[in-house]
Amino acid sequence: MNWENATPYNQFSGTISNQAAKEELGRRIAARVEDGQVIGVGSGSTSYVTIQAIAERVHRHNLTIAVVCTSPEVTLACAAVNLPIGSLLQKRPDWCFDGADEVDPARNLIKGRGGAMFMEKVMIHAAPKSCILVDRSKLVPKLGTKFPIPVEVLPIALRVVEHELRDLGAIEAPMRMAVKKDGPVITENGNFILDVRFAEIHSSLERDIKAIPGVIESGLFWGRDVEIVVAEE
Repeated sequence: MNWENATPYNQFSGTISNQAAKEELGRRIAARVEDGQVIGVGSGSTSYVTIQAIAERVHRHNLTIAVVCTSPEVTLACAAVNLPIGSLLQKRPDWCFDGADEVDPARNLIKGRGGAMFMEKVMIHAAPKSCILVDRSKLVPKLGTKFPIPVEVLPIALRVVEHELRDLGAIEAPMRMAVKKDGPVITENGNFILDVRFAEIHSSLERDIKAIPGVIESGLFWGRDVEIVVAEE
């Protein structure tokens, strides 16, 4: 089989909300790409449209870059537009970009509606500079206004984690169910996701959630030194 003629897997899996704003953000971030850089690529619809803009700049100006991806979906999108793909085992990103579900005035984040918060947190930790791309609908007065905190859980520890989360003050912690398959969403790491709501989200909650045995990672990003890039509308 000739791989060059194979169907590219470059369709975003969901609906892209506020697409014009996200495309504008993508063009602004693509303008920052320089020859020789390694760029960390987050997951979600904002990252998807930014990938398209970066590919256009790279191919137009004949730049040599590499991308390090946070999910299989993003890896497929980068491969479809011929961006060279590396690994954190080989390359540390010079900078990374990602989206967010909520951003508060102190630049704390909730992420993980796409289920890739584990690798997204690893990427932000690895990159010396992180750009979080959002439209104004993602700016909230306090975290938890619109979305719960996703928590990735080892399946065998599900009941233990549920109990401990309620001891931390969780109001509800439903398992995230799949749409086009029976049963729960299964992460790339083979785990479940609980979407957890708290009456109050405070500075130690991220650490407290992560300390529960069986928790792989949460979508709460507290106190990260990130640049928030807001779409011009």
